[in-house]
Amino acid sequence: SVSYGLQEEDMATSQGVVVPRNFRLLEELEKGEKGIGDGSVSYGLQEGDDMYLSNWNGTIIGPNSTPHEGRIYSLKIHCDGSYPNKAPTVRFISKINLGCVNQSNGQVDPSKFTTLGAWKSNYTMETILLELRKEMASPANKKLPQPPEGATF
Repeated sequence: SVSYGLQEEDMATSQGVVVPRNFRLLEELEKGEKGIGDGSVSYGLQEGDDMYLSNWNGTIIGPNSTPHEGRIYSLKIHCDGSYPNKAPTVRFISKINLGCVNQSNGQVDPSKFTTLGAWKSNYTMETILLELRKEMASPANKKLPQPPEGATF
């Protein structure tokens, strides 16, 4: 097998096929740039010249019939060298009151958000954003008072 100098941690397994990390992230970038589903979530590289494809911006449009309706939430996603075998770190820039978000820094807590806590290598940044959007609409989180719109961590 030819590895083109990639280290083991730079590889991801998808249906038994080893896919280099950057190929996987380039696929995600292409999908993110085309726009996803109904437009309720989006993501892209923070800096267009990030050769390591590590730092991403995410956006979630708050779900209807929740205190988040009409709000646009900004997030930072960091994919280190072991992504997608290891979950990225995810942090809200926009202030939000959710059970899985640290209220001092906006970090999404993997122990309280199973998508990160029970990470699978076939999950994507889109998976994370869609699952966070579902969290916003969950009965427990719908009841939480929200900070003023536009407030940031």
